[in-house]
Amino acid sequence: MSNKPAQKVLVVDDEEPILELLKYNLEKQGFDVRTATDGQIAVDIAKKFHPDLVLLDIMMPKVDGVEACRQLRAMPELVNTYIVFLTARAEEYSEADQTSRVNESHYSTIPKRQRQEKYFQSN
Repeated sequence: MSNKPAQKVLVVDDEEPILELLKYNLEKQGFDVRTATDGQIAVDIAKKFHPDLVLLDIMMPKVDGVEACRQLRAMPELVNTYIVFLTARAEEYSEADQTSRVNESHYSTIPKRQRQEKYFQSN
């Protein structure tokens, strides 16, 4: 068994089933996981948690993912944190242009609803 601390991941999405699915699978692989349901909560958690990776939904109520990313990138203690945007929007979306302006690590479109439905049908 390794003495190396677990990598920390912050998962941010306003859909609880998505949070549960990602948290479960990441913890199963040995990651230390925290979740947030909007961008402001994510920023507050990140200040104390200092994640190595943030999986960040773009479209959320209150503070969206793009604004949360801007706030996270402004924090010197998170300069080495990777941020991956996740969205269910498969078509070209204006946020893709916005995300490139906030120095994110990656932008990915994934069929969240489809993956969620498939997971819950098999369990």
